[in-house]
Amino acid sequence: MKELDLLKKDWNKTADTFQQVSEVEIYNMIHKKSSSIVKWILVISLLEILFWTASNFVFSIDEFLKKINHPEYILYLEIITYFNYVVVLIFVYFFYKNYATISTTKSTKLLMSSILRTRKTIQYYVWYNLAMVVLSSIISFFIAFSSPEMNYLKEKIATNGTVMLMVISILLLVTLISLGLVWCFYRLIYGTLLRRLYANYKELKKIDL
Repeated sequence: MKELDLLKKDWNKTADTFQQVSEVEIYNMIHKKSSSIVKWILVISLLEILFWTASNFVFSIDEFLKKINHPEYILYLEIITYFNYVVVLIFVYFFYKNYATISTTKSTKLLMSSILRTRKTIQYYVWYNLAMVVLSSIISFFIAFSSPEMNYLKEKIATNGTVMLMVISILLLVTLISLGLVWCFYRLIYGTLLRRLYANYKELKKIDL
């Protein structure tokens, strides 16, 4: 009986060792995958900034505003543009901060909290960009209606309720389509990364129990 008890004790010690090694290996794998995902989020956000910056240079509307005798709008657009850059760069800073934290942490609990923080940051980022799409659509419609070519349509709107309703419906439809396209883009890119990140969080939760 003594030999059997000793064998059981030895087996339990060996089993505990295998379990610890397994959990460490799983943590290291999840840690590496999470760090890679957050790095891609940072890279994609930087590529977004470069894309929109290049677009502003290629599709500048300054000449159009001067042509329709509304150069004063340029200042307002510049203020909105710079404000947007500041906000986006703040988000990029938080993405980098989350990436640095996740890459260097050795604590399971800290890694889990960093993953949740990253998810919230991305969600706020997506909602901000969707709000900017709505604001950009409103500004674009306002500038378009400031053009002299729109005088005939503005007269029709002022005198005909049906035309007004049609124009409002078209504007809403265009805004919703733009919003839907941007949402689908973020859903495809950031949504995929977030799902993978949350899957890592659930695996860590199992280890932490």
